[in-house]
Amino acid sequence: MTKQQSLTPLKTLLFAFHATQTIIISYLPVYLQGKGLNGSEIGWVLAVGPFAAIISQPFWGYLSDKYKTVKKILLLCIIGLIIFSSIFFSMNHFIWIMMIGFFFYFFATPIGALGDSLAQRRADEVGVSFGTIRTWGSIGFATSSLAIGLVLTFTGVEYMVWPYLTFAFIALFVTLRVQDVDVAKDPISFADVKKLLLNKPFILFLFFMMFLTISHRANDSFIGLYVTQLGGTNFIIGTAWFIGVISEAIVFATAGRWFRKYHTLIFVILAGAIYSVRWILYGLADSYWVVLALQFMHGLTFGVLYLASLDYVTRLIPKLTQSTGHLLFYAVFFGISGIIGSLIGGALIDVYGGSTLYFVLGTIAFAGTIFMTIYHILPFGKKA
Repeated sequence: MTKQQSLTPLKTLLFAFHATQTIIISYLPVYLQGKGLNGSEIGWVLAVGPFAAIISQPFWGYLSDKYKTVKKILLLCIIGLIIFSSIFFSMNHFIWIMMIGFFFYFFATPIGALGDSLAQRRADEVGVSFGTIRTWGSIGFATSSLAIGLVLTFTGVEYMVWPYLTFAFIALFVTLRVQDVDVAKDPISFADVKKLLLNKPFILFLFFMMFLTISHRANDSFIGLYVTQLGGTNFIIGTAWFIGVISEAIVFATAGRWFRKYHTLIFVILAGAIYSVRWILYGLADSYWVVLALQFMHGLTFGVLYLASLDYVTRLIPKLTQSTGHLLFYAVFFGISGIIGSLIGGALIDVYGGSTLYFVLGTIAFAGTIFMTIYHILPFGKKA
């Protein structure tokens, strides 16, 4: 099997999983609104996912490091995702949606982190850029956002469960062919995890990064509702995500050409500055066409931030605790930030509307950019 052939199942897994993510991120708020939930209730449901991630990311990461396998943990998580998503989408009452949603997210949220952790290490093993593998996740997200947006415009958002399960089963079957990664031979212990949690540069970096990711996650949760407030349809929501994720895919695909020219923290700071401008411009939008026109900035913000921060964390933590460290990174990037972003975003969009929400997000992102600049100047920022 050639180098590229060995990566094909992994690329297909990322494609299929991120296609499911499109459906959840893009349309779940609109779906829940159709169930009769208000903005604050939608915010609470969306916050359940990040809350589950805070628990599940380190849990599954520890098991992956302990039993020296990423593939088997991925299989368990995808099976759990299929079972609990089927139940989740059949619920109609707020409390039951919240309760089943926790178990659904408990299995679903680690898959992206485990897949990216596997891709990062497989890329190092075969000598290719991580971005060239991760691009396929972005392509899956973009393709699904456009296609599913068109389908749901005609069928109705209440049928989103069927394309979701289709991509989930594709992910399950292709994972059976994914090649597992070679890992450190020494067994991991709780003492190793404790050392990771006491790694001051690592923890400080995650804390400062959280200001940027709170703004990112709030946008993930509520851009669909904002587009509908501006008069857009389900297809417009899908188009917005398609434009954004295509720009993300371009950033990932070309990262090997520009990414190593400067310290990774320079790119984190740059992404933060662009985030600040991006959210202010969204707040000034008076039509969904403005949002569509600005969506190319998604690649310059999320794409650059994600690549740079994951690379920085990978070099900052020992190989023995790579899966655990990556999932702690994910727990902050998508977990804690998601809880705060969903709750703040739900309250703001419910009471003050989308424009105010984005002005607040711009302020939060600007604060994060300042903190990251200070971190880079301090000795902590020179550790990796």
